[in-house]
Amino acid sequence: MSLRALRGDILHCLRDPGLHGEAGAIEFLPDAILVVRDGVVDAIAPAAHLLPALGPDVVVDDWRGHLVVPGFVDVHAHFAQVDVIASHGTQLLDWLERYTFPEEQKFAERAHAERAAAFFLDELLRSGTTTASVFGTVHGEAADAFFVEAARRGLRMLGGKCLMDRHAPAALCDTAESGARESRELIERWHGYDRLRYSLTPRFAVTSSEAQHEALRELAYAYPTVHLQGHVAENRSEVEWVARLFPHDRSYLAVYDRYGLLRERAIYAHCIWLDTEDRSRLATSGTAAAFCPTSNLFMGSGLFDLRATLDAGVRVGLATDIGGGTSYSMLRTLAAAYEVQQLVGLSLPPAYALYLATLGGARALYLDPYIGNFAPGKEADIAVLDPSATPLLARRTALRDDPLDRFFALMMLGDDRAVAATYVTGVPAHRR
Repeated sequence: MSLRALRGDILHCLRDPGLHGEAGAIEFLPDAILVVRDGVVDAIAPAAHLLPALGPDVVVDDWRGHLVVPGFVDVHAHFAQVDVIASHGTQLLDWLERYTFPEEQKFAERAHAERAAAFFLDELLRSGTTTASVFGTVHGEAADAFFVEAARRGLRMLGGKCLMDRHAPAALCDTAESGARESRELIERWHGYDRLRYSLTPRFAVTSSEAQHEALRELAYAYPTVHLQGHVAENRSEVEWVARLFPHDRSYLAVYDRYGLLRERAIYAHCIWLDTEDRSRLATSGTAAAFCPTSNLFMGSGLFDLRATLDAGVRVGLATDIGGGTSYSMLRTLAAAYEVQQLVGLSLPPAYALYLATLGGARALYLDPYIGNFAPGKEADIAVLDPSATPLLARRTALRDDPLDRFFALMMLGDDRAVAATYVTGVPAHRR
């Protein structure tokens, strides 16, 4: 049995606070102790209550003056795009052709994939992120390399081999048959291994033929507990292309629906150019939306309507979308989310921002029974935030004695420098 404790100001969501701030949804315990037993949360309580009960041999990490929050959950990212980030001057379709597809061809080499996966996962940990839903490339070996590196770090991660059999360079195309075969092999090897889950991973509708969509339907039926991730309605030109290729479907989203690819444990990134019927269908099918603000701004794709999506009853999580997105930091991503919502008429509340990056992301990925807050029995993935990480943060966070105001300042002014430490199942994985 292993026992560890963290002391600090504990802030987490007990449930969805909603955009109007449901009373009691957020719990704040100043100068409290979080006890981790065998990798899961055992107890949280004020330090004055718990310290006398801890034995002298229990390690207590002293983070007084810091905010102790659940590890962040990034619901959409691409580990193969670590060297695509901050590529200048294009929008989605040209960006894929000019930067992304050439870079992804390098992942045919296993060693390259291993180095990229290691860098990607270490950057997440440096930013306080402990769970992500991650796209690979078309190469099965690259997906395998990602899972090996995630398992080595003990992380709860989702990932999958990308499926593409058309409208991409020949070196990045599989076939309906080979894509399904490799996906099956990876599912059998990795789905449910340790803390890992497999995601069926079609890139987007235009890069999969009718035959590959049919193979996806069969895989989704054969493996009902696997996850599914894709892209939808990110860019106007992309939406128009889908309409030309699938003229008999009502909408972009309807293409996926026709093949049975809207379901629980499915999540689609972007979801910008959707209408009321699309959002309703996401909600009734249990499919989640990934809000990717830095990516959508960087590539000029559009502004995600969070209020309309939530009003429809859709699960929503926050995503960096590396490398279309411009930061691994979920704090920086929350800052962009706040600014995007200001442009569409919503002032994103700090409580809901915290929820989006933690319990809301876990719920979007159907992982909330395991992660997302500090309920006893949940896996102890933890980010320790330093309100004094920079002189500006120190000055700003000293102004008001309000934990959500402190978190808001951290998300607007902070980045990876504000993450003092990251714990994975109660074990330190990063310390600044």
